[in-house]
Amino acid sequence: MPRKVFVIGVGMTKFEKPGRREGWDYPAMVAESGTAALNDAGLDYSAVQEVYAGYVYGDSTSGQRAVYELGATGVPVVNVNNNCATGSSALWLAARSVKGGLADCVLAVGFEKMAPGSLSEVWPDREGPLSRHVRALAESRGPGAPMAPWMFAAAGQEHMEKYGTTAEQFAKIAHKNHRHSVDNPFAQFRREFSLDEILAAPTIVGPLTKLQCSPTSDGSAAAILASEEFVDHHGLAAQAIEVVGQSVVTDREDTFDGTAAAIVGAHMSRTAAQRVYDQAGLGPEDVDVIELHDCFSTNELLTYEALGLCAPGEGGELVDAGRTTHGGTWVVNPSGGLISKGHPLGATGLAQCAELTWQLRGTAGKRQVPAAATRSGVALAHNIGLGGAAVVTAYRPAER
Repeated sequence: MPRKVFVIGVGMTKFEKPGRREGWDYPAMVAESGTAALNDAGLDYSAVQEVYAGYVYGDSTSGQRAVYELGATGVPVVNVNNNCATGSSALWLAARSVKGGLADCVLAVGFEKMAPGSLSEVWPDREGPLSRHVRALAESRGPGAPMAPWMFAAAGQEHMEKYGTTAEQFAKIAHKNHRHSVDNPFAQFRREFSLDEILAAPTIVGPLTKLQCSPTSDGSAAAILASEEFVDHHGLAAQAIEVVGQSVVTDREDTFDGTAAAIVGAHMSRTAAQRVYDQAGLGPEDVDVIELHDCFSTNELLTYEALGLCAPGEGGELVDAGRTTHGGTWVVNPSGGLISKGHPLGATGLAQCAELTWQLRGTAGKRQVPAAATRSGVALAHNIGLGGAAVVTAYRPAER
């Protein structure tokens, strides 16, 4: 029988503009997030039996160098790279190890030290992992640049053409997330921009303005996962959060069905979400709080539909009705999301885990979602990387 898996400790650094903290290298980032997670669980690093370390930009075995700041105990350290879904992929691997009975206490950590500006290829002398996606999108929508905003903008343009979604509805998503981030001390940006400011910001690729795009960021986040036996032995049930469903889905043939939404992962996300709902015996109506991958405001709207919060084409109506913020049906990205909290690629999925753990424990401070901090609270995380992988995870408090 598969074992239950629990998050027993989380930690993260403040996400920062690249280079803002002088001398802040990735080992120092992991020392900060990892120590915070260990302290949260009340454990010494010697209790950790395996480590999954996620990062996108860095040399081989950077994970080892990073976690040696916590201790050099000889445990297996596996380096993980799944583009922007790296952190949640490390979390998935850690959860599988515990669920399968291979370990009782596992650390998942993600980190990134990024260069300022748009993402760029590091190895231009070989086939790019997104080359098939880029060619397919260029054939249907025409070429564009910079690559990432062009791809997600194309999906937004397609939604506007098909369903009548407006540029203002996309901008309202960014307005919401910037507003949420004001109360998050870990967020890179903590300023509430007006809707007019967001619409008037420089256009990157229409309909996306600069304030609707996630920034490059430095930072780290970590989570410690444990078995039920470990939780009971260490008396951690009062703070443990159970992983009740989790799925990783990579590209399928329908990624290349001719639509821009599919190219940026809508089908992957929908499939992963349904698998998680089935595993957990839950539906979107049971969820209270969601952290999802708003790398661009257009993707947040697409993800509403992929997660089943509304029918296809109704994402704009969901925004206008205020159903994804405090006082609505769900609170989506109470942390500020990638747009405002920041997006250090390897850390993002684990930062989502940290935020949702705090929400379910009722320790999220001014950004707390009241319904999440109940015994019946349910949280959902969605993290996606092109090339591609979509990871969806459902959480609820441990039975106490």
